[in-house]
Amino acid sequence: MSPSASSKPEKSATPRWRRRSDARPEEILDAALAEFTARGFEAARMEDIAKAAGLSKAAIYLYFPSKMALLEALIEAKVAPLANQAQSLAAAGAADPLMALRMLATAAAYRAGDAKVFAVPRLVIGISGRFPEIADYYRTNVVEKARAALEALIDAGKAKGVIRDIDSKAVTRAFIGPLFFEAMWTHVLRGESAFADPHTLIEQHFDILLNGLEQRA
Repeated sequence: MSPSASSKPEKSATPRWRRRSDARPEEILDAALAEFTARGFEAARMEDIAKAAGLSKAAIYLYFPSKMALLEALIEAKVAPLANQAQSLAAAGAADPLMALRMLATAAAYRAGDAKVFAVPRLVIGISGRFPEIADYYRTNVVEKARAALEALIDAGKAKGVIRDIDSKAVTRAFIGPLFFEAMWTHVLRGESAFADPHTLIEQHFDILLNGLEQRA
């Protein structure tokens, strides 16, 4: 073998910069959320999302055909897991519905305290007037699932006698409303957040929810 041949470095079969293909969708979603948050959904461009994710403009379309598909995938990845957890707790928690409700509220507080998680419903709210189809998608895949699970737990509590006979839809609104307000207060209005201590937040929430405000003998 000649010296010149032996001095040539061997080429690697796999380029060192290549990332696992199974990691790409998550990277693309993170890049999309950053672009949507910084520029707004309508102003964000697929080529900028691709660049931030380390892909070519053409390659991103192999994973997601449009910005709408990206936003739907963000809903599934960031927010829908809580609705799915609510369904699981409703199915498993009928024996102790109040405990299941506390567990669900605590999980919601932890997730709503994450700015990246709340960025998704914030985006949906911002564009729902111009893109009603994404509002329909969010309602169907997140809100209706979570609300049905909550109502099932409340009905189970009424059947066991631990919750008085009251309209389940009204209780669901009273359950969700304060947590949603806290998320808005924290991530949109930049107020002092109670999410720093989720357990205290949930205990106060349940004290008011279960006992009300009126002083009773």
